[in-house]
Amino acid sequence: MSQQTNARTCVSCGINVVGTSAASFDCPGCNNQIHRCAKCRKQSTLYECPDCGFTGP
Repeated sequence: MSQQTNARTCVSCGINVVGTSAASFDCPGCNNQIHRCAKCRKQSTLYECPDCGFTGP
């Protein structure tokens, strides 16, 4: 696993992911844990899996 995933940082903007409006889910490409902050989720900011490169909204 990558260090980003272990640190629970948003894969889109890099801030620490906290709170109930943040999201954590398995990457559709490799099942790595992805974390996204509320702001990036609301704005549908693209993300890229740091392990396999899968991108999504």
